[in-house]
Amino acid sequence: MNILVAVDLSGASQKVLQYVKTLSLDLSAKVWLLYAEKPDLGFVGFGPGRPQSVLDHVAEDFKEKREELQGEVDKLKSSGIDVEPILVQGAAVEVILDEASKLKTDLIVVGSHGHGAVYHLMVGSVSEGVLHRSTCPVLVVPTHDRTEQKN
Repeated sequence: MNILVAVDLSGASQKVLQYVKTLSLDLSAKVWLLYAEKPDLGFVGFGPGRPQSVLDHVAEDFKEKREELQGEVDKLKSSGIDVEPILVQGAAVEVILDEASKLKTDLIVVGSHGHGAVYHLMVGSVSEGVLHRSTCPVLVVPTHDRTEQKN
């Protein structure tokens, strides 16, 4: 079984990774840990010229994300999980779906941050985008604590 796990490398990703750790061991699954770096218009050649310092900052940020991703991969490997990292630059939903197709993924796992309705209306949601467009099953792991509100 192939499981593609999309993470944003925030603290919320830890809940997703804990769940995937148990799931992948139970299923003896191959895990692909994916981080989609937001596209930088200067990096892909669609922006006006940028000072070298800005380009250096973008490159340094990409390097830091690669190191963070590798750190998470190393932790999972030390638990006996067969896992490989994938770091791609692009729009998260598109990257997740493209990689899932390439890898012939059996399951996609994403986290849900639990933003409010206005946020979803204005910005959308990666988990919703993947859920509605994926051709394979999608597991959405809540990464926030819900508290009941009294009316």
